Amino acid sequence: MRERIVRAVAGTLVLTSIILAYTVNTNWIWLGVFAGANLLQSSFTRFCPLEKILKAAGVKD
Repeated sequence: MRERIVRAVAGTLVLTSIILAYTVNTNWIWLGVFAGANLLQSSFTRFCPLEKILKAAGVKD
């Protein structure tokens, strides 16, 4: 369950950054870069801050 939430949040951040970069300011693209970089580092380190937060909040696997 947590993995699905992490993917949903990351996808939402990327899509939101694209929309905001197109409509407001191109600097919003950095939000998508942050989400992508976090996903990439978590694939190597198996550490994801959002997953730790969800675990502490009591969201089950």
